[in-house]
Amino acid sequence: MNDEDGQYFYHPLENIEDVDIFYEAVERQHLTKAISRERPYTYWTIELYDQKNGIRGGGGLGILAADTRRVAEDTGIPFVLVTPFYPSETHQKIRDGFIIDEHRPVNYKNFGFKYVDQVSIKCCGTLCKLDVVEKKFKNTRIVSVTEPNFGELYSGMSGSDHRLYQEVALGFGGYSALKLLGLKPAIMQLNEVATFFAALARLDELAHNGMDFYEAVVYTRKHTLYTNHTLVQAAEADFGIEQFEKYVFPNLKSLAVKKWLRDKFVNGRIKLSSVTIEIAELRSGVSKLHARVANYRDIAGNKVKFKAITNGIDMRTWVLPELLDYYEENNILDMYLAPTTDYQDKLDCITADKIREFKSIGRAKLNHVLKTRPNQHGQILHFSDDEFIFDFKRRFVDYKRPELPFKDIDRLRTILMRRGAHYILAGRVHTGDDTMSSKLRQLLNLVDKDAYLREHVHYIADYDEELAYGLSCGSNVAINVPIVGLEACGTSWMKDVANLNLLISTHDGGVADGSVNGYLNVSGESEAEEIDVLYQRMEEAVAAYDNDFDLEFLIRQQLETFLPVVSGARMLKDYLDYLFPK
Repeated sequence: MNDEDGQYFYHPLENIEDVDIFYEAVERQHLTKAISRERPYTYWTIELYDQKNGIRGGGGLGILAADTRRVAEDTGIPFVLVTPFYPSETHQKIRDGFIIDEHRPVNYKNFGFKYVDQVSIKCCGTLCKLDVVEKKFKNTRIVSVTEPNFGELYSGMSGSDHRLYQEVALGFGGYSALKLLGLKPAIMQLNEVATFFAALARLDELAHNGMDFYEAVVYTRKHTLYTNHTLVQAAEADFGIEQFEKYVFPNLKSLAVKKWLRDKFVNGRIKLSSVTIEIAELRSGVSKLHARVANYRDIAGNKVKFKAITNGIDMRTWVLPELLDYYEENNILDMYLAPTTDYQDKLDCITADKIREFKSIGRAKLNHVLKTRPNQHGQILHFSDDEFIFDFKRRFVDYKRPELPFKDIDRLRTILMRRGAHYILAGRVHTGDDTMSSKLRQLLNLVDKDAYLREHVHYIADYDEELAYGLSCGSNVAINVPIVGLEACGTSWMKDVANLNLLISTHDGGVADGSVNGYLNVSGESEAEEIDVLYQRMEEAVAAYDNDFDLEFLIRQQLETFLPVVSGARMLKDYLDYLFPK
């Protein structure tokens, strides 16, 4: 791949065994003229979930964004994450089975962000001023645009004027912010189609400044990666040309770019996925299964191919520190927290005694989190090391099926009673999702009618990073049962595997990167069969904790199967391989 200043020099890796070459290249700063502090890897996201840095997101996309920046920090990659700073955030409480949203103001100044200057975009005939704020780290930055009326993340309907305004502000405003800071993207990674306008801003700048329009399109395409995180194009909102006349076209200076964009409308409507596919030559999906089955088509109607780059997690953020040290001391993970070349041979050190030791440390952390997190009855929970915990912790959306273990209340009760076990539900219901709000209410009503379950099934509201971490460290078994074919990747299960939780899961998303024999798999020809297998797997998990051999076997099997999959260092390496081939 050529750049105006020369060629990229990046050594492509063939497999995980070549990871040392990657790290040597990073340390020697051989990644080229293209990636530098002035020409960084730029990562665009409408959502960032980074509570430590004061930005609260809505789910997995935001958590992944935060993890990717942290991994870039650890591996020395010059990296700029561009995202809005929303001046208000939503928290949730549960009252009488009903989810109550609370809206709280937040100020970037309270989280170490510094005001830089203002940039402007044009919307509805008005010049809208956006504050540019940033937070610097060693070799990475978070650059944000914000203004008092910006609203909350995902406020309004997906095809609304306000949502379009937020996306345009991120794209055109964020691109202007980079110029203000003297930064020029070596690569633009667009996470989901809401970030399309960043690449459009770059195309417009090139064409307006005199580059031949065709060359400007080719240049923009070759320097833009579109990463898709969802499976179904039909679920995406579209916009009308009248909306673009108010919010988009006023920000374009090139007549050629305006004509190019107008030609993408069909019957006065435009899908951002179609035009994002047109502007990005590089396209990735977030798991092997996702890349294979994602059904997206270009404007000509041809199915689009995606490169599989499975998501990963930042181990330092999500894994119990004592356990992380143990992984490194025993050469299971290297200094960058990627699996060593012979990590499989080192897993014998993961004994039943060690598993219980780390679960005890994690249980203390979970109890600390739960001190301020009452359950649906207002009770503060505290669990001893001997108490057994199943958990379901992920967004409450229909395809993830949080209700599945409750289909046969008698059988669920029998499983929990056998060990005096508890079942913790934690997950956010999206504002306006009446279907899932109703489903949660029905589930909790069902639990309340059973004397035993009422004391052993707990819903913890306002799911966030802190609670996710506590449960990953402190529970025993994680349940992940999306309808197969609907989960793009998921990362909650990754945190469980890395923290020595037993994983019960369907073979979907990133889990499908590994063998079905690598975890407690749930499958069946019908939902009824899946439910029966789910209960069998729950029984097996309980029994494994009473048998050292079984517990060691299952945990080692999970680590052998999934450590390369969950590694954030592996994920970043895969992106660099794809972006900068030899």
